[in-house]
Amino acid sequence: MGAGTASCPGSVTCSFVAWLFLYACCCYWNKGRSYEWSCRLVTLLHGAIVTCLSGYAALLDGPWPLTHAGSPNTALQIHVLSLTLGYFIFDLGWCLYFQTEGDLMLLHHTLSICGMIMVLGLGKSATEVNAVVFVSEITNPLLQTRWFLREMGRYHTLLGDIVDFFFVSLFLVLRIGGGALIMHAMVTSPDPSWLLKAGGLAMYVVSLGFMVEICRFVRRKMMKKNISWTGLRSVNAPVKTNGHLTAH
Repeated sequence: MGAGTASCPGSVTCSFVAWLFLYACCCYWNKGRSYEWSCRLVTLLHGAIVTCLSGYAALLDGPWPLTHAGSPNTALQIHVLSLTLGYFIFDLGWCLYFQTEGDLMLLHHTLSICGMIMVLGLGKSATEVNAVVFVSEITNPLLQTRWFLREMGRYHTLLGDIVDFFFVSLFLVLRIGGGALIMHAMVTSPDPSWLLKAGGLAMYVVSLGFMVEICRFVRRKMMKKNISWTGLRSVNAPVKTNGHLTAH
């Protein structure tokens, strides 16, 4: 176990304390708002920061996750996973305390925490796990933006439609499509631990569960849009009454 791995518990603890402190600051600055408002601000910030860091680590710094699954952890990967592990521990504790999330989200958080702990402890496979973090967290800022728009009464606008479009598109392309490629690379490589492979497959099944929920949401939204458009056309349609008022 290298020096970088040995320092992981301290880094994760610092990360957890930092996210908790930021949450406390948000609660103080937003006294008129709910606790969930402050928590989602922290989640939005985490999603934006970790998406940039994990994307840089996966796409530029390397090694490439689709060809080097199971490779030794790099210093950058360790820092990124320590940062996000501290956040996930904070967020799981918050969700359990306030009981705001369903079983699927709690399972996602639990699997994520276990996977990152295992990777940091083994000292390898951060390449593919970091890539999973990237494809998972890239949609998080959009998800939080959607919630804030709803809270501010601006969700049912063009901006809300744009946010929904990019959220669904990125989820299907990156989290489902890209996630499938990462899982294939992990499962077919002889280097990753079999337990990590099983955890990765479980995580992908959870993503498929989220996909089912998203598809249901898209179907409901399209049906509402269709009803709205149909009603609008009927209102704007020319009335044929031969110059006389119709009876009501």
